[in-house]
Amino acid sequence: MTDVDAVRERLRAVEQDHLVRFAGELSDEARATLVREIESIEPESLPRVIDRYVRQKPEFAVPEGVEPAPYYPNDPARGPRQWDRQAARAAGEALLRAGKVACFTVAGGQGSRLGYDGPKGCYPAGAITKRPLFQFFAEGIRKTGAKYGVTPAWYIMTSPQNHETTVAFFEANDYFGLGRTDVVFFPQGVMPAFDRETGRVLLAEKGRLALTPDGHGGSLKALHVSGSLDDMARRGVEHISYFQVDNPIVRVADPVFLGLHASVPDSSGEMSSKMLPKVAPEERVGIFCRVDGRTTVIEYSDMPMERQRERLEDGSLRFLAGSIAIHAMGVEFVRRLNEDPDFELPFHRADKKVACVDVETGEALTPSVANAVKLERFVFDAVPLARASIVYETERVEEFAPIKNAEGTDSPASSTAIQTERAARWLEAVGVDVPRGADGEADCVIELSPLTAVEAEDLRGVDLPKVERGARVVM
Repeated sequence: MTDVDAVRERLRAVEQDHLVRFAGELSDEARATLVREIESIEPESLPRVIDRYVRQKPEFAVPEGVEPAPYYPNDPARGPRQWDRQAARAAGEALLRAGKVACFTVAGGQGSRLGYDGPKGCYPAGAITKRPLFQFFAEGIRKTGAKYGVTPAWYIMTSPQNHETTVAFFEANDYFGLGRTDVVFFPQGVMPAFDRETGRVLLAEKGRLALTPDGHGGSLKALHVSGSLDDMARRGVEHISYFQVDNPIVRVADPVFLGLHASVPDSSGEMSSKMLPKVAPEERVGIFCRVDGRTTVIEYSDMPMERQRERLEDGSLRFLAGSIAIHAMGVEFVRRLNEDPDFELPFHRADKKVACVDVETGEALTPSVANAVKLERFVFDAVPLARASIVYETERVEEFAPIKNAEGTDSPASSTAIQTERAARWLEAVGVDVPRGADGEADCVIELSPLTAVEAEDLRGVDLPKVERGARVVM
């Protein structure tokens, strides 16, 4: 029996044997590729997924008794939860000096929404220099190494679509000054796209499945199957600083956050999160909540708007804590999840237009309406799996300037404005005058390399330039 015959029998058992209908027209190499793709989606697992997520559209019900999640305020003296910032910083710095922290970037996306042909991490994000997103993170990691004597290893999850291009980009840029053995790349898993009406897996071509990355939630499994968790253990890493690829000003290894995650009594050190106060009920970010004593994230689209509009006596939003996809995770937590045979994060469904092949005629189809169901997992669904999970408030200007859209909110223009404002505040904190307009906004453009500073205090004792009105300053 050939490989195609063997896989055909497996597919027939789950009513997906149309996937090899054109195998006889393919070259030996193309048939081998098709067989590998089919095996990668584990055909025996498909009926359960199709029944649950494709043939029906899962409805989310907000649990009874849902409450806002408690959080550590950015100002330790504010609010009902006071805490010791210096103790948290000391604990986090001790982890960094001991080499117990690795950085982890989820970088499987493409820049197509920005009109950019290439991996998202290669996008030119600098306010002036247009340094790419990957360079921001690399420089932040190098600065962390310079401050604490140990440069964290960096793990980068790509996608099958952009893996080779991403690696080639790093090679062309000499890994942005990092040691090549300390930057580890691995691709995330994939999921097939399903026909919305029949539940059959779509063919992108006669010899290729319509596959898409399985979401940032797939990172937990990918860390395990790629051998990255074992590599971390070999290096003595105990905690993972997780962030996504679109935010150039993220703190790649925040000692205060890491210290809270690893040392405060109400944290298990398994999975912790950063949050931003929502600017309005309609802001489209997940919401940190408390359900049955566990911290969890409820998607904005799943929380009724009347609940999101609830306010406290002082007028502030009751459900205030917005998720910004910055986490700290224990290596052993991720390992424990993967060693549990019943572990899986739920899928989230999206109906999309997916170009495909008509399995009856072999003709290429370009749908004008949504014809497919795509499924992906979200990493925040692992938060309630931690024995005790904490949330830490950060400031928007300090750490959140994502580039997601070509224009408007979370665009290159808005990111440039936030990059400038953060740099201006840091300069003012160490005594540098920054020109501001009548509206209070900085009347200049400033790009601050993480090699210069990853926090305001790093600028003390540095020979800093004078900032003129209308100037464009790179430091």
